[in-house]
Amino acid sequence: MAAVVIQRKWHTTAEVAEMLGFGLSKTKMLVLTGEIRSVKVGRNRRILPAWVDEYVERITTGADGWAA
Repeated sequence: MAAVVIQRKWHTTAEVAEMLGFGLSKTKMLVLTGEIRSVKVGRNRRILPAWVDEYVERITTGADGWAA
């Protein structure tokens, strides 16, 4: 019988903050301003891994004027 590995589909704001090396307050601000896309599920915000990747790609390519 093969083992099934279930990967998480959603990240919490705190998990994204840890992944990016940002503080929770900064990450929440990025989410609230739309810099990092998210959806509200009940009372919580959830972020797709692809949305984190989009944010990183955008800031590293200078698409929004942040990168040097």
